[in-house]
Amino acid sequence: MTLIKSISGIRGTIGGEIGDNLTPSDLVKFTASFVKFLKKKSNSDKVTIVVGRDARVSGKMVENIVIGTLMGCGADVIELGMATTPTTELAVTHYKTDGGIIITASHNPKQWNALKLLGPLGEFLNGEEGGEVLRYAANDDFDFSDVDNLGKVIVSKDFNEEHIQMALNLPLVQKEKIKAARLKVVVDAVNSIGGIVIPELLERLGVEVIKLNCNPDGNFAHNPEPLKENLTEIAAKVVEEKADMGIVVDPDVDRLAFFREDGEMFGEEYTLVAVADYILSKKAGNTVSNLSSSRALRDITTKYGTQYNAAAVGEVNVVKKMKDTGAIIGGEGNGGVIYPELHYGRDALVGVVLFLSYFVEKGLKMSALRATLPEYTIYKSKIQLDKSMDVDKILSNIKTKFSSEKITDIDGVKIDFEDGWVHLRKSNTEPIIRIYAEAHDIGRATELADMIRKSI
Repeated sequence: MTLIKSISGIRGTIGGEIGDNLTPSDLVKFTASFVKFLKKKSNSDKVTIVVGRDARVSGKMVENIVIGTLMGCGADVIELGMATTPTTELAVTHYKTDGGIIITASHNPKQWNALKLLGPLGEFLNGEEGGEVLRYAANDDFDFSDVDNLGKVIVSKDFNEEHIQMALNLPLVQKEKIKAARLKVVVDAVNSIGGIVIPELLERLGVEVIKLNCNPDGNFAHNPEPLKENLTEIAAKVVEEKADMGIVVDPDVDRLAFFREDGEMFGEEYTLVAVADYILSKKAGNTVSNLSSSRALRDITTKYGTQYNAAAVGEVNVVKKMKDTGAIIGGEGNGGVIYPELHYGRDALVGVVLFLSYFVEKGLKMSALRATLPEYTIYKSKIQLDKSMDVDKILSNIKTKFSSEKITDIDGVKIDFEDGWVHLRKSNTEPIIRIYAEAHDIGRATELADMIRKSI
């Protein structure tokens, strides 16, 4: 497996050959390079870096190497231990550090791990900044400190609690209404850190929680990507328990999906759409999602008379577009909600409290609530890449073939048809080309995707 280096982090499978997998040597190299980058950015020889990790089996090993390397480079460390990705982002600004490292491979299976790098705003590095770190690593251009200038470690094990309280304190969270509703919710946290924070968050709101896969030991009970085919257990449990809904998070708790009371998915794409409908009903403002996200957000935004904009895929790109356009809510169709009222990062805790506020205000069952939103269906497929495939040539050929349609090429190629769209792009996190297609029904979405696949 090739080591993948992108704006989404430096990730790979644990073990194997140096430079071809995420080995201890690679961890040292990229961590030391990041310290050099932060020292240059802050114009100081002394920097402080927050470190948090999900519950992956390899997490503690990677954490030990990362923290030891940071100390060896003279950087002080605030060690969060197990923490969600958004928790670590918030800790950077709370402690006013120079940056942060999140140890997680997000939705990838358990053999993967990664370093996600944060700047002083608690946001992911942009392409130029990430490129600078990679150049230092490629040239072994970094330094280690002498014995009198080693970094020190400050342990902060309670920041998950701080994050929970921050989410609950958001002004639009209807805490008393949620408590009065006496909800029953099934939670599947794929045996990672979400198994601690999501039940605690819900219990603070008076919700009865049925836990599935909430033991944070890193032994994922199923493929951790929150897709329907991976979530048969919670689908059955919601019906069995006569629960109001099911809640699913990925291992680092930045993606959020819901199940309806009938055991059907609410739709991962509709997490952001529903939360945006709630926010825009309270306050006028613009919205942003990425090119691979549902048209439903555009439709909801138009309903309220405000402006929708699309960004390239990747949280850093969505955040930039949100800042540029003054968006008050945004995110990605993979269940990632970004609400600047708290911070510019995908945050499942924020998504949960805002969605529950929307749910109790509407007073509808999940299936009825879903029916009030614009109806679209996304079909997602992929093509595995090998070294013989010229991705740029493939994309260029597609643009030429469909030049009569509306083409957007800021990130791969998106083709907008009158009744749907197809977006194909090289993944930031896996050696694949992703092909996403959306239309008002699954038949048409599949047809559009198959048409592009055959063209490739």
